[in-house]
Amino acid sequence: MIFYSSHKKNGRQKGFTLAEMAIVILVIGLLASLILKSQELIANAQITSTISELENLGGAVNSFQSTYGVYPGDMSNATFRLQNCAGGTCNDGNGDGEINVAMGVANTTTDEAAYFFGHLRAAELISNIDGTNSATFGNAFPRAPVGGGYIVGDTNVVGESGFDLTEMREGVYLIIVNTNEDVDGDTGVLSPAQAETIDRILDDGRPDTGGIVGQIDADSCRNTDTPVGYAENEVDQMCVIAVRLPRPDLRP
Repeated sequence: MIFYSSHKKNGRQKGFTLAEMAIVILVIGLLASLILKSQELIANAQITSTISELENLGGAVNSFQSTYGVYPGDMSNATFRLQNCAGGTCNDGNGDGEINVAMGVANTTTDEAAYFFGHLRAAELISNIDGTNSATFGNAFPRAPVGGGYIVGDTNVVGESGFDLTEMREGVYLIIVNTNEDVDGDTGVLSPAQAETIDRILDDGRPDTGGIVGQIDADSCRNTDTPVGYAENEVDQMCVIAVRLPRPDLRP
């Protein structure tokens, strides 16, 4: 006896047509384009915010020195002059006219680099740190909108790391880094193009002159052109820049 199936094939199994496949590919392409564009917009907004914050920090330093007649971090009697300054990251400096940390060297909570931000916070001139006695961004040291955060260094202190002092004007610098470590080829958070944008808007657009300089480590910020410029074509490199802060007691 032969049994027959009660189900009959009514035609070929339906699949995607070329037109449908084209629409799917088009939608995927549009989504990818939108994602890339949104990432670009976010990155641009972070750079804009970082530039604004650098200007605000410079203004905070000016206000502190105008009000107290001394540089933040170096005030020798801060625990008596500043409200809510009771040790830890807001402590007394030594009053020698310098911030006792070399350029590009990791900051700790027991040096004037931490006191620099602690004094500004106690004077209610900055609010992007919580004052916790921890050498991390958001605690003793501020976060940067572009990522990582800020440390400080003084050109008058020997033992620099990652910078050439002969390129730099005398003074105290804010340094934008990814991690609070000695500056080297692996501590950057900015792409060379981002670093150039900040430098061009606030200074002269070159990594080896002016009030903003880039680190000198190989494969970081710079190209080998003459004059030296930022290696903007290198999308995988990360670099560190140092931004000079105002010092009315020093030359412009």
